[in-house]
Amino acid sequence: MRTEGEIVTNTDPTGPWSLVVPLKPLARAKSRLGRAVGEALRPRMALAFAQDTVSAALSCRAVADVVVVTDDPVAGAALTALGARVVRDAPAGGLNAALEHGARSVRARRPGAAVAALNADLPALRPAELGRVLEFSGAFPRAFLGDTQGIGTTFLSAMPGVELRPAFGGASRARHLSSGAVEITLPGLESVRRDVDTADDLEEALALGVGRFTAGPSAPVAHAADR
Repeated sequence: MRTEGEIVTNTDPTGPWSLVVPLKPLARAKSRLGRAVGEALRPRMALAFAQDTVSAALSCRAVADVVVVTDDPVAGAALTALGARVVRDAPAGGLNAALEHGARSVRARRPGAAVAALNADLPALRPAELGRVLEFSGAFPRAFLGDTQGIGTTFLSAMPGVELRPAFGGASRARHLSSGAVEITLPGLESVRRDVDTADDLEEALALGVGRFTAGPSAPVAHAADR
């Protein structure tokens, strides 16, 4: 991996995984966080989370490419600059429809790809931890990782020839488990579990260590938490 200015480039072309990252238009993203950081900062935070997520994912040696499903032109340009491929949310049918659309886009280019859905709000994501998740997932047709609260899901995988069948939103951990996906229970995956929806979530992510894009906008929040 090398970094060229703002662009992260994975120089290992053998990574087998394609990741699909869904992102709402920034004007509507992270509504609950807005109550804590303010409406002016909220879209910027949502974009920063996605930039750190995509940057870390592209730095993982097991990842061949990242496809971002979004209709937001600002986010699309910023994430393309990092090396992601951006596709429009053509179904416009919500989160799971967007993920299925992204997976189809991946397999239209790479029919034998192993595909995984990854939340866009993982600002503390560490490439090594993501690599462990992907390595574990490679042994099962479908696998998933629950979030820190044990209610939602931050990651769902499907091996070549297997449909992703995403069921994200709300109590998705139980739905993915009942769908037959294997739950990933490895220790030490905090950065892959810690999605951010609230101020408390953000404080926990900051404690883990967020990426450079989130670190700047988060400075006022971190300062307020220390007072």
